[in-house]
Amino acid sequence: MKNQYRFADIHETVVIAPGAKIAKNVKIGPCSVIGKNVEIGDGTQIGSYAHIDGWTTIGNNNIIGNGVSIGLPPQNLDYDGERTFLFIGDNNIIREYVTIHRGTVDGGGETRIGNNNQLMVYSHVAHDCNLGNNITIANAANLAGHVSVENDAYISRLVGIHQFVKIGQLSRIESHSKVIKDLPPYVEVQGHPAMVKGINIVGLRRNGVSNELKREISKAFNLLYKSDLNITQAIEKMDQELQTSKEIEHFIRFLKNSTRGICR
Repeated sequence: MKNQYRFADIHETVVIAPGAKIAKNVKIGPCSVIGKNVEIGDGTQIGSYAHIDGWTTIGNNNIIGNGVSIGLPPQNLDYDGERTFLFIGDNNIIREYVTIHRGTVDGGGETRIGNNNQLMVYSHVAHDCNLGNNITIANAANLAGHVSVENDAYISRLVGIHQFVKIGQLSRIESHSKVIKDLPPYVEVQGHPAMVKGINIVGLRRNGVSNELKREISKAFNLLYKSDLNITQAIEKMDQELQTSKEIEHFIRFLKNSTRGICR
């Protein structure tokens, strides 16, 4: 095993199928199983009893914990063995017993996770999900199929997110919440179903958002949630009254593109 993957540190009990591509400086712990269509990038560390299979590509310098199940077939009754994919970027932390499934043909054929994310113990990312960068998913949170999560979102423990829901940039979902509608950027929710608490002040502060931009986000929030305006009217007011910035433009664009309705 070590002779074949000369620059990797692979325990002698690891099973690697012919065809798998293991880069240099990869470390794999005891009793893990790597499938034939798996690619693992430079510097990635994989714990014990991990199962990584399917058409799965994992980037560089990821830390993957014990007992994970990554790249296995989607839990979808229409799936019939088609070639679908999972792509995981760089510098992610994927903790013990996390499960991440490949995409489905009807869903575009791929599940995708970006860079610098943290997926905590027992969290689940289902088929056809699309996660950006710098996202935290806490213990036992579950994303159903086709969920999209934008950069810097925070999903707390024991959260359930419905199929096709979109989670906006720098939003926050508190623990034990049930999310069945789209969550706009910068907004914090909690409850069963999730209801809006306010602006994600902690997230904005941690990400260095300026006071001026915080004020504009607060104005946008008030127009959307604290006025008598409907969503279309609130968007019109935002266009007229708010200072132009990429963050406010993204907030408006998210509202316009929502197909499930938004958390209230």
